[in-house]
Amino acid sequence: MGSHPHANDDGHHPGHDHGHRQDHGHGHDHHGHGHGHIHAHAHDERRLLLALILTGGFMVVEAVGGILAGSLALLADAGHMLTDTAALSLSWYAFVVSRRPATDKRSYGQHRFQVLAALINGVTLVAVAGWITVEAVRRLFDPVPIVGTTMLVIAAVGLAVNITGFLILHGGNQENLNMRGAALHVLGDLLGSVAAIVAAVVILWTGWTPIDPILSVLVALLILRSAWTLIGRSWHVLMEGTPEGLDVDRLRRELTDAVPGVEDVHHVHAWCLTPERPLITFHASLHTDADHDEVLRRLRVELVSRFNIQHSTIQLESDACTIGPCIEKDAPGKKAREFNVQ
Repeated sequence: MGSHPHANDDGHHPGHDHGHRQDHGHGHDHHGHGHGHIHAHAHDERRLLLALILTGGFMVVEAVGGILAGSLALLADAGHMLTDTAALSLSWYAFVVSRRPATDKRSYGQHRFQVLAALINGVTLVAVAGWITVEAVRRLFDPVPIVGTTMLVIAAVGLAVNITGFLILHGGNQENLNMRGAALHVLGDLLGSVAAIVAAVVILWTGWTPIDPILSVLVALLILRSAWTLIGRSWHVLMEGTPEGLDVDRLRRELTDAVPGVEDVHHVHAWCLTPERPLITFHASLHTDADHDEVLRRLRVELVSRFNIQHSTIQLESDACTIGPCIEKDAPGKKAREFNVQ
């Protein structure tokens, strides 16, 4: 997961240290913002572990209560909490793995494991929604007796536990897909508890048991909607999609206009290691009298201030690109300088 397929025209990948052609120079920069990522991830990791303990503990109580009360809403929520316990465990482990340092085989480290965990969580949410729906239809055609009082008490306790877990996770970084996936799982549990409470009250007042599977289907649809969004965002990152909200045409235009000496910005590739870690590579054609070092500095400043991109690989070219989209060898006699900024 850690490596990236995009290479510069000379075959070098961003973030690697290679030997270079004689006409290439390199400048490197290391940013202190990495410490902020580490601190934030440690904070989120603690939140996940606490939510995992709460969810796993109450899952057992709700499963036993669902069996005793004969409630599909409780059993469905307990089944959901079982997958949530596994999902939260996966999310927590993803943070542990992401702390491992980069290696020669995984030059970007293992941050992408968080995105993979989010994708897996989204898929399990879809499976849970499908199971709830199938079981609800079966219950509609084959009703079972439901003990409303037991159902109500357990659902009320479950609601308190799920609200606590959701607040713990919601206080973390919601731009992190791993945290977002975990929070969506707990939100699904919270909705399941609300549905179980409403169903229990209706059954106690009216004796109408179909409300139990009906509300279960409603919760399943809400879970499915959130899961689909999570899967889409995770898949976009894993497929090296352009960072959300980044307009590449605008980036080309603004960098060219804002930095003196830049004639053209082209061959742009932008992607995300995780949603909080956008990366970019591009070529910049310069005027013949441009100060390369000053242009590089200004480009970096503009990338951070205008687009919040702190990891970049920039190739400066002293002549305009003369062959296609600059994906072949440099034109004869052309001098270029490549700067990797990580």
